[in-house]
Amino acid sequence: MPDQPNILLINCDDLGYGDLGCYGSTRNDTPALDRLAEDGVRFTSFYTASPVCSPARGALLTGCYPPRIGFGSFDGLPVLFPGMGIGLPPTEISLARVLSDAGYRTQAIGKWHCGDQAEFQPTNHGFDHYLGLPYSNDMGRQVDPPEILEWLPPLPLIVDGEVVEQQPDQASLTDRYVAAALDFLRADDERPFFLYLAHMYVHLPIYVQEHFADASRNGPYGAAVASIDWATKVLLDELDARGLADDTIVIFTSDNGSLGDNPPPWGSSEPLGGSNDPLRGTKGTTWEGGQRVPGIVRWPERIPAGTVSDEVVTAMDLFPTLAAVAGAEVPGDRVIDGRDILGVCTGSAPSPHEAFFYYRMNDLEAVRSGRWKLHFAKRGQPEPGLYDLDADIGETTDVAAEHPDVVARLEELAETARAALGDARLDREGAEVRPIGRVDDPAPLTVYDPEHPYVVAEYDLADKG
Repeated sequence: MPDQPNILLINCDDLGYGDLGCYGSTRNDTPALDRLAEDGVRFTSFYTASPVCSPARGALLTGCYPPRIGFGSFDGLPVLFPGMGIGLPPTEISLARVLSDAGYRTQAIGKWHCGDQAEFQPTNHGFDHYLGLPYSNDMGRQVDPPEILEWLPPLPLIVDGEVVEQQPDQASLTDRYVAAALDFLRADDERPFFLYLAHMYVHLPIYVQEHFADASRNGPYGAAVASIDWATKVLLDELDARGLADDTIVIFTSDNGSLGDNPPPWGSSEPLGGSNDPLRGTKGTTWEGGQRVPGIVRWPERIPAGTVSDEVVTAMDLFPTLAAVAGAEVPGDRVIDGRDILGVCTGSAPSPHEAFFYYRMNDLEAVRSGRWKLHFAKRGQPEPGLYDLDADIGETTDVAAEHPDVVARLEELAETARAALGDARLDREGAEVRPIGRVDDPAPLTVYDPEHPYVVAEYDLADKG
């Protein structure tokens, strides 16, 4: 297809709604990202499909709610762990696959977390090459692990399916990722490109280069945010230098909300320095702070600069939107929950979503339609409430008693989700759920060997989250 745009998709890890300057942060300096927002559209109601990483990432890559692709629960756990025999099956068609089929060269760099067994890795999902960690950076050997996680093997760094290093120096990884991204951008190849850069930051433990730490007003967290901003500037400058900026769609987002300004779940007792302000809740919750995240899109040829949109859009929408602009074929043999939002990005169309459904694992915990959000439960326990997000973005005041008609309408919308995707809390099975991928005889990619010359045999931060 002529005039296929290049695509750079940057996905952060646990970066909160209030962590960037352009979203109101006064703690972190993000000049490159603020400029990116000025040059494109900044969404204020951009949602990830889950408040935790594995399901959110599977949803982004497939355009589907996590329960639809079997990613609601991982044998009873909320995310994938090393050596599990489950993951995103090759039968699921990823964004990278449809773009590759449309003539794109593709590269994934950074965190994957959709399954570490060979069948589930990026190079079996449409990516020509992969460099990164197969799961979270706290799933390696750390000092003082909680008893339930003492078994974790050495953290693997992978290149195209092969473990090339164990227990890498995490402070150097972002540099290595950026270098690999530059190599990809500079390749002597005329085909359009799709680069998926999935940052390690700001997931715990946070190791950063000294010069970022010295300049931070917000401790290691702020230094990690600055590292993300620096990496973004390097890549944007490269696009400018190569004359590719006008022909490249740049997307910046996060897999879920931050842990907030709280101590880590395990490890340090010091506040983290993250922010979902002005939203309620954190990563792992279906309050707005768990799933409403930064969402910035720049495409100079099509998207007016300086646009701010409060239309409801989701990370799942990237699949059909990018496929459409690339002339790629979206699979017609299955339901895709995402919608083409190019018109929303350009300001020529409203949100295509009548409703957005908040799933935590396989429980439907809330639904949003327009300004209204109706909660049903939290962590298996009923916790009903109706909130007017236009007037009360912090979800402070339950107005269900004043709006029974709205409650009834949102209940009806929720029933459509339960019928299709299920609701485990209510023992409801969905009629449109596809199976997760499974392999026989799974094994961790690494095994601790006291004779191995690890760069870092044991990470000296106990922070996990």
